[in-house]
Amino acid sequence: MFDSVLKLKTTYSKEVLGMRVTKFLVIIAVLFSFTVMADAGTLEDVKTRGKLNCIVSSGLAGFASPDEKGNWQGFDVDFCRAVAAAVLGSGDKVKFVPTTNKTRFTQLNAGEGDILFRNTTETLSRDADLKLTFLPVNYYDGQGFLIRKSLGVTSATQLAGASVCIQTGTTTELNLADYFRANKMKYEPVNTETNEESIVAYESKRCDVYTTDASALASTRAALKKPSDHVILPEIISKEPLGGAVRHGDDRWADIGKWVVNALIIAEEMGITQKNVKELAKKSGNNPGMNRFLGTEGSMGEMLGLDKKWAVNAISAVGNYGEIFERHLGPKTPLALERGLNASWKAGGILYAAPIR
Repeated sequence: MFDSVLKLKTTYSKEVLGMRVTKFLVIIAVLFSFTVMADAGTLEDVKTRGKLNCIVSSGLAGFASPDEKGNWQGFDVDFCRAVAAAVLGSGDKVKFVPTTNKTRFTQLNAGEGDILFRNTTETLSRDADLKLTFLPVNYYDGQGFLIRKSLGVTSATQLAGASVCIQTGTTTELNLADYFRANKMKYEPVNTETNEESIVAYESKRCDVYTTDASALASTRAALKKPSDHVILPEIISKEPLGGAVRHGDDRWADIGKWVVNALIIAEEMGITQKNVKELAKKSGNNPGMNRFLGTEGSMGEMLGLDKKWAVNAISAVGNYGEIFERHLGPKTPLALERGLNASWKAGGILYAAPIR
């Protein structure tokens, strides 16, 4: 009798144990499938679609704007093209998604874009609260003020009582409030949603002064009918580290965005240009770091889920960081911006990328 009971208990225990093991294995399999899906994520979506959806400004000269033929041009546009070239082999395989300051993050998180390059400042709240993963800084900026020379103002400390055009949904709103409060001044805000609205409001004298990132002010000033009638005041009242962003939760895709930006910076350091990159990539040289960059040595591309020529493709499409800057923002453009902080660390700036190794 006891033997029968013992055998029954043993059989029952084995069945229970077997059920538990099976359940555990099912859970592991489900979790693994979720991991594989997450790992595939945006990269596979882009490859399947054959086109990168890139969120940009609705129109900011030098950074992102369509030309008379509808072709998008600009600093941010070229970063979009570089990512497309690294992933899809061509910088032309991009659909540009123009957005306002208010809608850019909503559209990114809603999946309307795969990546964002839109003169956007990295902040703690945008990272932690809006669930954005920021890529390396591609432009070090700061907030300034644009004003008509005829008003005779030479310093931002003279702006007490001024009406100020400001775009809503930006860090400039808070910076402006902080600056005037710290300097015990009052101002009248004139809210706009886009840079175009701000220009119209400023030109029609609805506001005395326009405030935003200094680079955007240079763009705005260049677009005015008589740029020489306007001046950007000397004060920079904030830090604005601008860069690209992707949604939280897709580490592989964030890695790709990160290393494409780094590659553009490193290419300038190494003297790799749009003109010479393909020739350099034909065979290994004596520089191991350059060989890894060009894909003639190592498996850097494979680690990212990309072709070994991913960096070569990016540079072939748009050139290195310095070439992009000079083409759209530099002294020979209407914006006439100097490199300043955005010069390579080898040239006295703070532009510095992690090594590809």
